[in-house]
Parts: sequence; C-alpha cells; structure tokens
Amino acid sequence: MTSAAALPELDHRGAPPGGRRPARVIASALVALTKPRIIELLLVTTVPTMLLAQHGLPSLRLVLVTLVGGTLAAGSANTINCYIDRDIDAVMKRTSRRPLVVNGQGTIKPWEALAWGIVLGAGATLLLGLMANWLAAALADTAILFYIFVYTLLLKRRSPANIVIGGAAGCFPVLVGWAAVTGTVSLPAVVLFAVIFLWTPPHFWALAMKFRKDYAAANVPMLPVVASPAAVVRKILWYSYAMVAATLVLIPYAGWIYGVLAAGLGAWFLVEAHGLDARVRAAQPTESATGSAPENAPPAAPMRLFHLSIAYLTLLFAAVAVTALLPWGRW
Repeated sequence: MTSAAALPELDHRGAPPGGRRPARVIASALVALTKPRIIELLLVTTVPTMLLAQHGLPSLRLVLVTLVGGTLAAGSANTINCYIDRDIDAVMKRTSRRPLVVNGQGTIKPWEALAWGIVLGAGATLLLGLMANWLAAALADTAILFYIFVYTLLLKRRSPANIVIGGAAGCFPVLVGWAAVTGTVSLPAVVLFAVIFLWTPPHFWALAMKFRKDYAAANVPMLPVVASPAAVVRKILWYSYAMVAATLVLIPYAGWIYGVLAAGLGAWFLVEAHGLDARVRAAQPTESATGSAPENAPPAAPMRLFHLSIAYLTLLFAAVAVTALLPWGRW
C-alpha cells in the first residue's frame, strides 16, 4: 500500500509542482479571464435593443450571432485588461485570485492570456462581420480598443475620471445590437448608449466605495480614493438624475408603457441613491481638512446601491424588450 507521504503534492493549479496543467484547469482559467459575470450584464442590454430596433423578433440566427460575437468581444477586452493589470490585481484582495495572479504563480502565463484575448477579438470580428454586418463588427472592435487603450492604459492609473470616460466601452453592446438588426446607428441606440454611460459611474463608484482601500493600495485613483464619501455621493446623485432623465428621452420611440415603467424604476433608483447620501451624511457629518474620509467612519453600505443598480438596469432593459414586443402601448 502506498503511504500518504509518498503521494505527490498538488499545487494551486491541481497539478504536481512543475508538472503539466490539466486541460480542465486551463479551460476554467481562460473562461475566468473573460469575467463572465460582467459579460452577462452586457448581454442583458443587447437583446432588448435588438427587439426595439426590429419592433418585434429578429431572426434567431441573428440574435445568436450577435450574442456570441458580443461575448467574444467582451471576453477579449476583459482578458487583455487582466493581462495589463496583473500587477494591480496582485495587490488588491478582490482580484488576487484571478488566473494571472494566484499569489504570484498564476494558472495562466501572461503570453497565453494575451494570445487568448487576441484570438477572442479576432473571432468576434469575423463572426459579426461575416454573419451580421461589418458595422456591428467595427463597433465591437471599437469597444475592445477603447477599453484597452483609453480606459486600461490611459486613464485607469492616472485620472479619477477613469470610469466616467472609460466606462463608455461597456455601452457599445447596444450599438452593436442595433447595428446588427438595422445596419445603422440611429437616435434610439444613442439614447440607450447614454443611459448606460450615465449608469456606469453610480454603479462602479458604489463598488469602489466598498473597496476603496484596495484601490488605494494599488495606487489606482478611483474617485472614492481621492475624494470624500460626501463628494462621491454628490456625483452619484448627479449622474443618477441624468441617467433617469435619459431613460425618459426614449419614451417617444418606445411608447408610454415603457415610459411608466422607466419612471417607476428611476424613482426606485433615486430613492436608494438618496438613501446612500443620507447614510454617508449620518456616518460622516464633517469632512477632514484634506477632503478625505475619516478612516474610522462607520460603513454607509454602498453595496446596496451597487446591487440595486444591477437589478435596475436588468429591469429597465426588460421593459424595453417587453414593450417592443407588445402590439399596443406605443404613441
């Protein structure tokens, strides 16, 4: 009988030290690099946009092509982002278990991640271009390049406006979906782009408030790192009101039933945004002379707004989808 001491130890990758990595482990790590949970949220906005563009059901083939192409494009951008930001990810607790990090001995080698990201991007371009149209493919490529070069390389480590400007990359799926159906980009698609653009700062700043110390340790100037909680929440409120106003601009095209639903969802979002403001004011009645938050300030539960923002966007685009299919409810 073989003793327990004689059995080889397994490293974090599920393989003997220095041994080959199991294919299952590699596949799982490559998928993790694409950040599937973020992709899910992007795709939630694509199908309703396609329904609105068609004012009905586009062909199932076109929907599947657009979803798969959008998934590949987002996965490409996210993977290359992980490749570039692996030094930051190693410092932050929230990202320290990503496949390129894992305590300095990543499951995936950097060159493998970069190659994977490029292959995904090329696949997205060819799929959308050949099976939808080249405008949709070009928009998907623009999103990838914007996320990599504008957000990740130019802004993320340099400016508190990083997520405001860089967040535009996450708005492109609605343009891709609209272009896939119509071959053009028209005003309703631009309005939906603006809705997501204005939604992104409140959504992400709420998360960054929770993980402020992580971003500070990595020297990433997210707004909650360089501004007081009160200042962050004021900006969250500004963007929230602008976002709700943008959703109402779509009413002439989407119809009055959508308008009722959008107004109700907007009120729900604003109530929670004001709730966060109230909690911050209660927790931190005064700001320090430098404008930063006291380290011992009680938590203001910013993740409540973060989680609500995901539900809000999902329900808003569900309203777009449902009302696009209804034979009534339009002006």
